[in-house]
Amino acid sequence: MVTEARMGEENTKSRPPVEDFEVATLPYLKPLFRFAVRLTANPAAAEDLVQETYLRALQSFGTVRDQGSVRPWLFRILSRLVIDRHRAYGREVPLEGSEDLDRFSLYDRIADEDPLPYSDNLHADFLAQFRDEDVRRALLGLPESFRIPLVLLHAEEMSYRDIAEVIGCPIDTVMSRLHRGRKILERELWECARKRGLIRTWTP
Repeated sequence: MVTEARMGEENTKSRPPVEDFEVATLPYLKPLFRFAVRLTANPAAAEDLVQETYLRALQSFGTVRDQGSVRPWLFRILSRLVIDRHRAYGREVPLEGSEDLDRFSLYDRIADEDPLPYSDNLHADFLAQFRDEDVRRALLGLPESFRIPLVLLHAEEMSYRDIAEVIGCPIDTVMSRLHRGRKILERELWECARKRGLIRTWTP
């Protein structure tokens, strides 16, 4: 009994205090929730993801050696939860060959179609016609492997190095996924513009 009591005391001492965990992680609560909402477009699901993230983080907080790595570490836990759960919000867009996708340019399509001939700032004025809902739907259609790095870069303003740490891959892979993700997103926005009648149809 004495041995078991001592072992319990040693285990308790080896665990970091909850206060240390809270000090290190709570500053990222709101950014994590914002990130989860952008990935799911569902506040309730986002809240569940954040709660699960903190639960898992608390269980393994003793493995964190560098306090400066807490932010990407938390985002990595949440990102893996999103991927593991395979939540299906909206449709997932079909992915064609990289060569066909690389040839697509929303900027060039807008210039070629010239949908706003009297505009002095064509591209900005055209993009301003998209509703937040349109962009959100297009973003949610991306597979997580492309959506996560895009959100981390543009919404969370993470560096390529931090994104690589979050998703656990080399920086070159991050850059490749960002490029492909942008191309898919551009194509989806162009198709959205067609469906909403934002692009003129020429009659011979």
